[in-house]
Amino acid sequence: MDVVKIPRMDKQEYDRLIEKGYVCRIAFQGEKYPYIAPFLYVFDGSFMYFLSTKYGKKQEYFRKSPHVSVEIEKYTKDLSSYTFVTLQGYLEEVDDSIEKKIIREKFVDLIVERKLSSNILAALGHSPADPPAKIAEEERSLVWKLVGVRDLVALKNL
Repeated sequence: MDVVKIPRMDKQEYDRLIEKGYVCRIAFQGEKYPYIAPFLYVFDGSFMYFLSTKYGKKQEYFRKSPHVSVEIEKYTKDLSSYTFVTLQGYLEEVDDSIEKKIIREKFVDLIVERKLSSNILAALGHSPADPPAKIAEEERSLVWKLVGVRDLVALKNL
């Protein structure tokens, strides 16, 4: 009996998956086990960007090693259709004030255009009572950029 392999996506397909999505999981190198956390992201066509609060395990693990795996998936409720991409690279903290401002504004646009709950603001260092525009006005979170992608696996159902 032959094993059936899940087909790979081509670059156009996985770029579309990344562009249409906005939630991913990032696996950090933990102490003994990997540490996985969900993140909102924006994609500018070349790089994925993330906002990270300035506290928590993710900060500790990022400081120890910025090497991560990022996973984005899309699937139907009954799993009759699914796609996913995993990218292995490393996170870089964005220091340039202009680039940070542009990325923060992209997060504001994402939240407003997708009509995301104001509760998501707490995951970005803000009160749910704050308007989303506060993300671009204040630096309560760090901006990370996925760079140095060394391995990418992008699969889809048959």
